[in-house]
Amino acid sequence: MTAVDSPENILFASTAQAFLQQEAPLSKVRALHAAGISFDRQWWRRIAELGWTGLLVPEEFGGGSVSGNGVADLAMLAERIGATVAPGPLYPVSTVLAGLCGGPDPQPHAATIGALVSGDTVASWAVYEPGRGWAPLEPSVTATRTAAGYRIDGVKDRVEAGADSEVLLVVARCDGAVRQFLVPTNAPGVRIEPQQCIDLVKQYARVQFDGVSVEPTAAVGGVDDTAALIERQSQIAQVLQCAEVVGVLDTVFGFTVDWARDRHTFGRPLASYQALKHRFADMKMWLEACRATTAAAVADIAARAPQAGRSASVAKSYVGEMATPIVQDCIQLHGGIGVTWEHDLHLYLRRVTLYRSMFGTPEEHNLRVYADAEAGRSVR
Repeated sequence: MTAVDSPENILFASTAQAFLQQEAPLSKVRALHAAGISFDRQWWRRIAELGWTGLLVPEEFGGGSVSGNGVADLAMLAERIGATVAPGPLYPVSTVLAGLCGGPDPQPHAATIGALVSGDTVASWAVYEPGRGWAPLEPSVTATRTAAGYRIDGVKDRVEAGADSEVLLVVARCDGAVRQFLVPTNAPGVRIEPQQCIDLVKQYARVQFDGVSVEPTAAVGGVDDTAALIERQSQIAQVLQCAEVVGVLDTVFGFTVDWARDRHTFGRPLASYQALKHRFADMKMWLEACRATTAAAVADIAARAPQAGRSASVAKSYVGEMATPIVQDCIQLHGGIGVTWEHDLHLYLRRVTLYRSMFGTPEEHNLRVYADAEAGRSVR
């Protein structure tokens, strides 16, 4: 998603690609799944040393980006992660850091920011709730003021890397307003239960908060800016997933075309048959449309454009709708081998199927785009 147009950007992109190919190949994903592990902590610290965790963090807190555009750099990394459906909590950590650094005064959370940037600490965004779709500004989890700070009660689920996190950024309702709070996972009253996931290495959790006490400094941002901050975090989470899916599609489409060129039937390559040529042409068109809508969203979100939310919803809707059919078509074109455990196609299908439903389904984002368009017409 990033225009790799300078020596620094080229070096950053090539280093990231080489690292992922060497340290996070598909064989590593399978090995982690066999061991029941989501990611290796030492491996995660090496990622932090490469600067991936600090792309959305100001330099005074230990961050910074190569291009000066942290969102675009993260999207570039996400696209390359898609090539090997690599493990690791880059997105939840980045989303939490966007919340901690996006407020008017990040200083009270400087220690947490530093620990996340260094890779010593893992955090996740606790925003989803059981039985509910994508409604980040309508939490049922409550935060009640006490003499010592706040008391957190309620349940969150679909928390990525919840069991591996030392701290959670929890969206809750406090005094009639939406707020966010940093909650240590080892605090009394926090109970974490693993949830099943279709992906081999992405792990999610259900988190129960039963009278969890946190200090006043646990509050992130103020009453007036929290809604905008949550919207910003949502956009970043959505566009990173879209960028990774583009990387998945590019990889899967590429090796499917190679397979069709190499595989012969009746003395001819599969790719020479006109019906399959048309099928490949359709998939290529859909892939490039996914790339274009994601690139537009990255640009708008990076620039904090007024239409950033709408662009993110357009990308999430289109990519979410088209990605699964493209991968399914690639599986069909592989024939019987495409549906075996030994072939890698299902690893990619699992990832895009998971991402279709996270941070809003295509149907939910279609409604957001429609509501935004209606609001624009009303203003005119």
